[in-house]
Amino acid sequence: MKTAAQLKAEALSRITEVTPQQVLDMQKGGDAITLLDVRDLHEVNLGKIPGTLHISRGNLESKVEAQIPRDAHVIVYCASGNRSVYAADTLREMGYSNVASMSGGFRGWVEAGGDVD
Repeated sequence: MKTAAQLKAEALSRITEVTPQQVLDMQKGGDAITLLDVRDLHEVNLGKIPGTLHISRGNLESKVEAQIPRDAHVIVYCASGNRSVYAADTLREMGYSNVASMSGGFRGWVEAGGDVD
């Protein structure tokens, strides 16, 4: 059996993780990125990064293909950076080749001074 920490460490070893500051820099540099919020709807209703697509983590596998092409540069975030690790790993398994999880999640984004809707 594996612990939650072991599962997360394994997922982290297979994905890319970026900081909120790196995402801000990508936006300022005009990089074509798709921000994907995997929080639950009640969390999103409290605030989100402008221009973000939302698919709850529980619905990711069944809904993502209709909304995001596999060749998109996807940055996944959640509240604190845990669910997004698993979501990014799932997207990688589904054939998304340019995907990353944003460390610190929405909280980290706010702390870095990112815009909020």
